[in-house]
Amino acid sequence: MATYDIIMPKMGEGIIEATITRWLKNEGEMISVDDSIVEVATDKVDTEIPSPVEGKLIRRLFSEGDVVAVDTVIAILEVEGTSAEPQTSEISPELVVEKEVKQEEFIPEEAVEEKAEEKFETINFVSPLVKNIARIENISMHDLNSIQGSGAGGRVTKVDIEAFLSGPKTTLKNVPSVVASVSNPEVSKVSEVKKEDGDTVVPMSRIRKLIAEHMVSSVKTSAHVTSIIDVNMSKVVQWREKQKIEFLKNENEKLTYTHIFIELVAKALKDFPGINASVQGDSIVLKKNINIGVATVLPDGNLIVPVAKNVDQKSLLGIVKDVNSLVSRARQSQLLPDEIQGGTFTITNLGSFDTIIGTPIINQPQVAILAVGAIKKQVVVVESEMGDSIAIAPFMLMGLTYDHRVVDGAMGGLFLKRLKELLENYGE
Repeated sequence: MATYDIIMPKMGEGIIEATITRWLKNEGEMISVDDSIVEVATDKVDTEIPSPVEGKLIRRLFSEGDVVAVDTVIAILEVEGTSAEPQTSEISPELVVEKEVKQEEFIPEEAVEEKAEEKFETINFVSPLVKNIARIENISMHDLNSIQGSGAGGRVTKVDIEAFLSGPKTTLKNVPSVVASVSNPEVSKVSEVKKEDGDTVVPMSRIRKLIAEHMVSSVKTSAHVTSIIDVNMSKVVQWREKQKIEFLKNENEKLTYTHIFIELVAKALKDFPGINASVQGDSIVLKKNINIGVATVLPDGNLIVPVAKNVDQKSLLGIVKDVNSLVSRARQSQLLPDEIQGGTFTITNLGSFDTIIGTPIINQPQVAILAVGAIKKQVVVVESEMGDSIAIAPFMLMGLTYDHRVVDGAMGGLFLKRLKELLENYGE
């Protein structure tokens, strides 16, 4: 008999680990092809990992609640057939740890770079990622060794070190120097929020904590700048009013403004490839594909960003069908991992909440995100050969938040101007 390794799959760009939330199969249980074995979760998606082969589950290598690096073996199946070098099902925790170390070495170099003079000599096993966090937060070798690891073989995980940082040992040494320099030097601990009578304390959900971490990381990574422009939406509104009934009748699909935004953003990105990009070290990667993420509110109030792939190659109807399917399945927790990764640009429609504009945070490793506000009727001055007149027209604000390391104000402004032109001449 041979064995087959079940691997923690990649869940999206920038995601290097996932949490095992629930095992769906027990050791000794027979598994069919496409049977779901385990539920896992990241800050972007909760999903199930299916088995690509038929066999018997003989070993689960991690427990529920463990945080596991992508590409790590999480379970072993016994399968029919033989192999030249069959894998053993008896894998000790130490071997599991060694596999995980090898996978974490693929974390981007800038995130885990270790200088020889800064290496930690630790008693507990810690990954390069954890060492890097310890170095940034000025955690001493003594404190690092004192952390009780919750991972396989006593491994100190990112969750462990974050719990340590949020505990009573967190002092001003963990605060960036620019903050510490303006704080009271006599204060040795971060003060707790004072709770008044009647206050309700609601712990953050796991997803909310991960989203917060992702957003803070983005702000630290990119220099955020936002440019805003107003758009006369008369032609878009008129065209949609004429077409939305036909779309619903003939295609059984709802036509929204978001679909039109995606169609035109794809055209504008063709003209400004520097915005359909990402940063890698000291280089700018101009993306060939235009994959647009659509920020979607889930029933529990959290956000997810499913990605419509290659939208520049699709008709408006193709975009409508693709996006509606993604949004529907996102709200039913049925997205596949591939459907929330690979985005090159993101759109968030704030008009759904009657918000006129906002300044969203960039979805790393992208370099820009577009916010579109509510469409509101306004009194405007209309210029013509017969002179100026007053009219009422539907207007909307658009805000482009971009990474000022690689996108300057000129490029950001010209991109918005091009998008404005496309919207104001829609249907011509």
